[in-house]
Amino acid sequence: MKTVNALKIRNHLGEVLEELNRTKKPILVSKRRKIQAVLITPEQFKKRFLDYQAEEEKKQLLDRIKGLRRKSKGTKKSIEVLRELRGYEL
Repeated sequence: MKTVNALKIRNHLGEVLEELNRTKKPILVSKRRKIQAVLITPEQFKKRFLDYQAEEEKKQLLDRIKGLRRKSKGTKKSIEVLRELRGYEL
């Protein structure tokens, strides 16, 4: 990984972005010799954060479904559970 200071980013942003797209390696951004940020490609962002976020939401939904199953043993029909999950008024 390469480290670039904030002044170079400000003065040569285009060059830094071209290098990021060419190498596909994250670039550390420093200010006063301390790492302040990291530049990554959109693909890396999607893989690391958006896919992770979607997976977390999926787990939460499955946990909610399981919780509804436990609560509703024999008391609700499956259509009522689906309507509740979708937020419809019963």
